[in-house]
Order: sequence, then structure tokens, then C-alpha cells
Amino acid sequence: MREILALAWAEVLHVVRDKATLAQVVMVPVVQLLVLSNAATFTIRETPAYIIDLDHTPTSRGLLTRLTGSGRFRISGASGSTDLGNDALLRDEATLVVVIPKDFERSLVREGAADVLLSVNAEKGSAAGIVQGYASDIMANYSRELSAELRPSVATVVPANRAGPLTGVARIEGRVRSWYNPTLNYKHYMVPGILVALVTLISTLLSAQNIAREKEIGTLEQLNVTPITNGQFITAKLLPFWVLAMADLCMGLLIGWSVFGVPMRGSLPLLLAVAGIYLIVTLGVGLLISSRVDTQQQAMFVTFFVMMIYLLMSGLFTPVDSMPHWVQVAAELNPVKHFVSISRAILIKGAGPAEIARPFGILVLFAVAIFWLAVEQYQKRTA
Repeated sequence: MREILALAWAEVLHVVRDKATLAQVVMVPVVQLLVLSNAATFTIRETPAYIIDLDHTPTSRGLLTRLTGSGRFRISGASGSTDLGNDALLRDEATLVVVIPKDFERSLVREGAADVLLSVNAEKGSAAGIVQGYASDIMANYSRELSAELRPSVATVVPANRAGPLTGVARIEGRVRSWYNPTLNYKHYMVPGILVALVTLISTLLSAQNIAREKEIGTLEQLNVTPITNGQFITAKLLPFWVLAMADLCMGLLIGWSVFGVPMRGSLPLLLAVAGIYLIVTLGVGLLISSRVDTQQQAMFVTFFVMMIYLLMSGLFTPVDSMPHWVQVAAELNPVKHFVSISRAILIKGAGPAEIARPFGILVLFAVAIFWLAVEQYQKRTA
């Protein structure tokens, strides 16, 4: 233990003395977070929807058919329970919950109006407004279809929340309820994801470059002949970067809360605990890269290549739901995707351990597998 702490402290002193590295660790993430959080935006083509049909009539089924046939929505689940629908929103299994009330068809025929409750996951900012617009357009088109089929005496109607004579066309009213982010502020959605990306880049790049630097200056062979074991050496080399990355994360959370107003609804200790496991994954990836390259320049280029794949398949800028099915399956192998979803769920939704159990379990498996593989590769390359 004493050897590990001594080597780790030597690494900390090197980082502190190297002004370029210190700026890379401290200043660059802050500037990037402030700039990217204002510049980043996204669009959405498709969204998962959870259906609660309490009417079970041809008219209600017709509405569902038009929702699925539009190509805008993918049905992620269906039941007769609003609690299950709310759980789907909390677990990020659905962005929209459509509740068709009982007597939906009867209300349309007798009164010319019927309400449909749309519960939108407004955690996703402006995407929630787009989803709401898609659903409203589909219901408006379906209303026009129904107006030609209903009796002439009820083929005209006013909105459901207004009293008066029935005049106009038949209308299905969507009552929208925005969850988690009522103001649709996209920064609340983007800032946690950007922060995860920056912490990932810093931890992966520094760990990859550090051991590559030892190879370049020839000190790696000297360390390998010392009594310290490979496991102690790897732990000592990566421990300072784990601490620095955790410090960057805490600093970013403070900026997100104070500058951008990102809510902190969940447990911060839970988020930090998950981050600790996640950083083992990113540091292991950096170690794996360093075991396959010989120079810091090679390590840098390989790291940025890996980061491009990380970001494009993480759902940070483009929703994973909008990607082709095979890409969605491949994205499950991306640890960034899982930590981004966990960060947003804890901060914006107030999710607890039960809601993040699946992505957290995947991160634990990644941490064990990647770190073990990286250490094995390092031993083979330096033996």
C-alpha cells in the first residue's frame, strides 16, 4: 500500500508541475462545458410511446394505428395501468404516455369531443415539444377523418374545455402533461450529457498518454524491474487520474447547478458512486489504448477515434431511439450511453437505485471486463 501511495503521489506532483496537463485537466473542461452547453441542440425523428387504452373500441384502436403508422412513434409498451406508464417514463423506457380514457368513442359520438392525456417526458427539453407536436398533428388529422364518419348532428364540436353549442369539426383534445422538465429547457438535458463526455475524454486521454509517456522516456522498463507488482503499478498510475476526474465531475455539477440551473433532484452520493465505477471503465480503456501504442501522439489519435464512436452512439446529440435497430443494439456496448442515461435520470428525474439498476449493472460488468483485459494486455506488452 505504501508503494502505491508513493507512486501515486509522484504522479500527482508531475501533473501539478506540468502546466499544460494541469490546464487540460482543470480549465479545458470548464470552458468546454460553458460553450457546448449553449451551442448544442438536437432534433428527434422517433420516440418510444407507452399506450394505456381504457376504451378498447374501434375508434381508440384507430387512433393507435395512426400513431404507429405515422413513423413518428414506436410502441414500447401497453397496459391498462397509469402507474405502469409513469414507471416507463421514470425508467426512460418511454418519452410519451398516451392515455385513452374510458368512453372515448361514446364521447366522440354523443358530444363530438373527447380528451386524450399525453404525458410527455419533458426532461428531454425541446424534444418533448417536438413529440407533443407530432402527437397533436396526428390527433388533428384523425379528428378530420372522424368528422366525415360521425353523424351530422355531432360532426361539429368545440374544444372539450369549453361549453356551448356544438359547432365546427369533430376534435380529439390532447391534454399535455410535461414531466421532469416543465419549461422544456434543453440545457437541463444537455448539460449532464456534455459533462459526462468531458469527464470521459479527460480520464481516457490522460491515462492513455501517461503510460505512453513512460514508454517514450524509457522509465517504464525501469519501473518493471522494481519489486512493485504490475497490479500495484497500474493502480498507482491511474489513481491520481481517477481522483482528478471525480474532481472535474464535481466542479461540472456545481457549474451546471449554479450557471445553467440544472436540477439536482436525485441523490448526489448515488451519482458519485456510479461515477466512481464508470471512471474505472474509462481509465481501463485508456490503459488498453496505451498498451497497444508506443507514443503519446498515437495514444491521442486513438483516443479521439474512440471518443467519436462514444459520442455518436451515446444518445448525447442524437437520440438512440432515432437510430437504426442494429445501431441501437450496438449502442448497448457503449459505456457512455449508460452513464449519460444514469446521470440524467438521477439529476433530472430523481431516480433511485431501482430505476438505474440495469445500466448500472452493465457498467459494473464493463468495469471488471475492460480493466482486467487492459491489465492483461499491459502485462503481455511489457513482459
